[in-house]
Parts: sequence; C-alpha cells; structure tokens
Amino acid sequence: MDGELPLEPAAPPVSGSAPITDAGPLAARLRPQRWQEVLGQAELVGERGALQAALEGSTLPSVVLVGPPGSGKTTIAQLLAAAQSAHLIALSAVSAGVGEVRAAVAEARTRQKINQRTVLFLDEIHHFSRTQQDALLPHVESGLLTLIGATTENPSFQLSGALLSRVQVFELEPLTREALSELLDRALIDRELGLGERQLRLTQGARQLLVARSGGDARIMLNALEQAAGGAPDGSEIAEAAALRALSSPVLRHDRAGDFHYQLLSAFIKSLRGSDPDAAVYWLARLLEAGEDPTVPARRMVILAAEDVGLAQPRALELAVAAHAAVRVVGMPEGRLPLAEAAIFLALAPKSNSVYTAYGAAAEDVRSQLHLPVPLHLRNAVTGRDRQKGYGEGYQYAHDDPQGMVSHEHLPEELLGRKYYRPSAHGEEEMLEKRLAEIRQRRQS
Repeated sequence: MDGELPLEPAAPPVSGSAPITDAGPLAARLRPQRWQEVLGQAELVGERGALQAALEGSTLPSVVLVGPPGSGKTTIAQLLAAAQSAHLIALSAVSAGVGEVRAAVAEARTRQKINQRTVLFLDEIHHFSRTQQDALLPHVESGLLTLIGATTENPSFQLSGALLSRVQVFELEPLTREALSELLDRALIDRELGLGERQLRLTQGARQLLVARSGGDARIMLNALEQAAGGAPDGSEIAEAAALRALSSPVLRHDRAGDFHYQLLSAFIKSLRGSDPDAAVYWLARLLEAGEDPTVPARRMVILAAEDVGLAQPRALELAVAAHAAVRVVGMPEGRLPLAEAAIFLALAPKSNSVYTAYGAAAEDVRSQLHLPVPLHLRNAVTGRDRQKGYGEGYQYAHDDPQGMVSHEHLPEELLGRKYYRPSAHGEEEMLEKRLAEIRQRRQS
C-alpha cells in the first residue's frame, strides 16, 4: 500500500499506510493521529512512558507489542514510524510469507541508499513459523529493518528465543472504562471524523452498555456505536435498546489454545481452591459462554477434587466425575448445570492436599531409592521354590483379626517408619486421622 498517515503538521509522512479520511468505518476514522490522542497506554507513550525516547526521535529499537485486540498496537506502530521519519511497510503474518519479507528487505536496501530507515510492522507475528521468524533475524540484527511486531499471544511461547533476544517486549493493557467513555465522547463530538455533525447523544444506560460489552476493545465499541447511530435521527438520543441491538452478538474474548485461555482456567481453578463459589461460577460462565469445550473445565474439576479436596470430602471426586460424564451425555447448553453444581460443591467443600503431598513424598522415595525389594512376607508363594525362599512367611490376613488389623509392616525395610499420608484437620479427614492413629498404634504393639 502507498499513501500517507497524516500526523502532527510538522511530522513527516509515513508511507505504506492508508490515509485517514472521513470515509470508512468510524473506528478507522478515529484512529489516533497524534500521540496526545492515544488513550489508556500512559505507561508506554505518556510523558514518562517506556517508549518516550523513541517518541522524541531517538533511535527506535525493534519491539514486540503485546496486547488484546483494539488496545492500540497498530496505531502505536504507525506513530512510532512517523516519529522516526521512517518508511513503514505493514504486513500481516496471517497472509504474508518469506517472499513478502524478502521484498521488504529489498525495499529497505533501496531506502537505505537515501538514508531513510525502514520499519517493518508485522501484525499477528505469532502466526509466523520459526523458519519465517529466522528469516528476519539477520536484517533485524544488522539494523536494516526495525521490526515492530504485534501479537495477542504470550511472546515467550510463540516467538523463537533468537528473535526474542533481539527485540524489546512491551505490553498493552485493555482500555479502561474511563478511556472507552472518553473515546465515545470523542466520537460523538468530532465533526470532521466522528458523528459530531449529527448531534447525537447517548443515554447513561446506552453508554454503560457500550463500554461494558466492548471488553476493552475500542474497535468493537465504535463499530457498535456506529451501528446504533445508523437508525437514529439526527439530534436524537441513542437509547439502551438500540445499543443492545448493536451488541446483540457480543464476542467474549477467548482463545482455545492461547494465553488468555489459560488465564481464565487459572482463575476458575483458583476460585474453587479458594472456596469462592460465586467467583467459581462466574469464571465457569466466562469459559462456557465464550464457547469453551465443556469437558475442559470438567476435567479440571476432576483433578481439583483429588488434589485440593481429597479425603476431606471424598464425595467431591464422585461428583466431579459425574459432572464430566453428564456433560458428555447431555451436551450443551444443559451440561452447564451439572458443571455449575459440581463447581459450587467443590468450592464449598473442605480443602486438603494430603493426597497430593502423600503421593509426592512417596514418589520422591521411589526416585531416590530405586528397586527396593518387596518384603518376603508380602510376596505370593506360588511355587514350592517360592515357599522355600520364605515367600509369604509371616503374612497376616486382615480378615482373620476381629478388628481387621495386622501388626506387620508393608514398606521395604529401608523405609520403615515413613509417613507419607498426613491427614488435615478439615472435613472428614478429622475422622480418618483418628482411624489412622489406631492402625499405627496396633502396628507398633
């Protein structure tokens, strides 16, 4: 693409980006044209922001901008290039390949001859394979290209170590409600690029709805505002019902394999472990309403029932397994109810990780003392030779005892006295602790 991005009057043009005019969607028209118009990212582009030196014209390092959709990654890339008087080449990693990168390198060499720097903006950089990322390395390292990558994913997982070592990573936050509300005002007042000529107003309910349903994404909010305004007469007030129609199919932020997916699951599990049923149901709803596979939170609850509730409430595992089975039998949307039931039960259940710690301690002894022999009295005497060697000698059959107890040990001799299971004082484990004390006393007698 050829064209210019108009910035402040004294700023040089940026080639390779589309001009901002009064044509096109409202969100595109209101894309910030000056640093002062960028909202919600003061830690990066404010007076003491991390990118302040680059904004003032100092050499811009290669960077990767990480943030959710609609937080301003593309805008910041364009303004950074303009601040550097650089030629901007914009590519999308979804559709571009090594061929487009080679063409960008060739153009950068041409620009270098006239002492003009080249900034390569690579949107959705996480879609580039490791091979494609490696193709960028020599040109980024030599300074021929200044790379600005943009991604919604965790770069530590999606970018190669070699590329990460050559860039600085900056994180953008979702726009706050205050920033989104200010952007709404700008859209309604601006007569040149916004809706100011139409003198429209928003009811408080409509404003709150547009801000809350946008999920911090300025693009979603402005698209919804434009749609709601399309059916409103000039000079009128846009009501909550119109805003609701424009947002009739809100898109919940979620990805089934990305960083945010695991953040939601983490919040769900930590709410269950923290005995907060309200938060547990909320995060479960966030997952399910965004289209998550319901067996994913179901499996996590099965794990949590054994790891974090355990024998303090043995029914927890039964209910978690039943909820998992129920979801597979009835499907969605009905499956959300057994999942919610299990989530509430698990959140309210007494907590104990004694099963988890018992297995961990036993496994540590297994790893540190490999191949300890099975005590002779615990071995089955299948053949005459086995009996000659003493297999099964001294073994006590528990059912021969009136109390169903035995006095001999069951661990290898080297591990006698080890106590892996230590009951908590929570829930039903209090009774198990008394039972265990009786068993251990009998064994020592």
